[in-house]
Amino acid sequence: MHLAVVTETYPPEINGVAHTMRHLVEGLAARGHRVRLVRPRQRGERAARDQTAPTLVPGLPIPGYHGLRFGLPVYWRLRRQWRHERPDLVYIATQGPLGHAALAAARDLGVAVVTGFHTQFHQYSRHYGLGLLTGPIVAALRRFHNRSQATLVPTATLCERLGAAGFDNVAIFGRGVDIERFSPRWRDPELRRAWGCAADDLAVLYVGRIAAEKNLALACAAFEAIRTERPGARFVLVGDGPELARLRRTAPDYVCTGAKTGQALSAHYASGDLFLFPSETETFGNVVTEAMASGLPVIAYDDAAAHTHIDPWRNGVTVPLGERDDYLRAAREAARDHARLRRMGEAARHDAEGMSWERVLEGLEEQLREVIHRQCRSGGLSCRCGYNT
Repeated sequence: MHLAVVTETYPPEINGVAHTMRHLVEGLAARGHRVRLVRPRQRGERAARDQTAPTLVPGLPIPGYHGLRFGLPVYWRLRRQWRHERPDLVYIATQGPLGHAALAAARDLGVAVVTGFHTQFHQYSRHYGLGLLTGPIVAALRRFHNRSQATLVPTATLCERLGAAGFDNVAIFGRGVDIERFSPRWRDPELRRAWGCAADDLAVLYVGRIAAEKNLALACAAFEAIRTERPGARFVLVGDGPELARLRRTAPDYVCTGAKTGQALSAHYASGDLFLFPSETETFGNVVTEAMASGLPVIAYDDAAAHTHIDPWRNGVTVPLGERDDYLRAAREAARDHARLRRMGEAARHDAEGMSWERVLEGLEEQLREVIHRQCRSGGLSCRCGYNT
C-alpha cells in the first residue's frame, strides 16, 4: 500500500500520540508498505529533499504545551502532492488545522481516509475551566471523524462510547508495547539510591505529562496515603508540563526528574516498585503497558488500557472510574504487602509479553486494506491494495 500519515506530533516530541505514530509509521514501512509522513517542522529542523523523507509543513506553538506545535492548514500543498503522487489511503491522527486540511484534500481527490481518535480533547476542557465547551467540542469531533471512511480507537470501551455518541464506522486499532525497551532487566540500584531509596524502601512511580488533565492531585494524595503505611516510600515523577514548577515548589521531597527518553526512561520504569496512574481522560494510556512490561503493578481507574489489560489484584489494581476514595484505599492496601506487589509485578510482565506491536500492526494493515477496497469499489477504480473479498 501507498499510505500518507498526517500527524501534528511525532518523536522526538514526548507524548502518547507521537509514540503510537512512530510505531505505526516504522512498523508499516518495515512490513513493505510505502509510508509518507506529513507533520509540522520541529524546532531547528530543515526539510530534506529525499522522496522518502517526511513532508514538513509550517507550524506554530501550542499554548500551554511546551515543545509541541500545530500544523498550518496547507490544503493546496497537500492536494498538489497527492494529485502528483496519489496515496491509496490517508491516515489522519490529529484534529488540528493540518488534520482538517488533509481531510479536505483527500476527500476532494477521492482518496480513502481513516482518522485516529487519539486524544479526548472534550474531557480536557473541564480541567482548564472550559467545561461549558464539552458539548460543542464533541460535536466538532463527530463532524470531523464522520467525514472519514473509518475512525480507529484503541479500546472496545471507547469504540462503544463513540458509537453511542453518534460517531460512525468506529473500529479498534489496539496498542502494543516494546518488551525489550521496557523490561525489569533495566532495574538500576544506583538510580534507586539517587532517589533516596534503600533496598527495601518502596519507590512509587508516575510517568507522564505533569498537567492538570492527568489528575496529579489524586496521585499526590495516593502517595501520601501510601506513606502512612510505608514511611520510607519515595515518590518519583518522570515528565514535563505546566504543573512541574508548582509541584517542585509545593512538594520539595518528591523526586521530579523532568522528561526522560531512551535507556534512561527504561531504567526509571524498571527501578520503581508501584505505578500510580490516576488519569480520567485517556484514550489508552501507553504508560500503563510500559509499566507492566517493566514489571510494575499499576493502580488505575477501570478505563482505557487499564480496563483492557489489568486483572485486579493479580497483575495490578483497578477501581471504578471517578471513585477517588476507592483509589486512595487501593493505594494504601497495595503498599502494605511488598511481597504481593512483587507477585503482581511479575504477572504484569508476563502478560505484557503477549502485547506484540507486530500483531497489532497486522490487524491494522487488514483494516486499511479493507477501507481502500471499499473506496475503490465506490469510485469504480481498480484496486491495487491486494485486499481480497
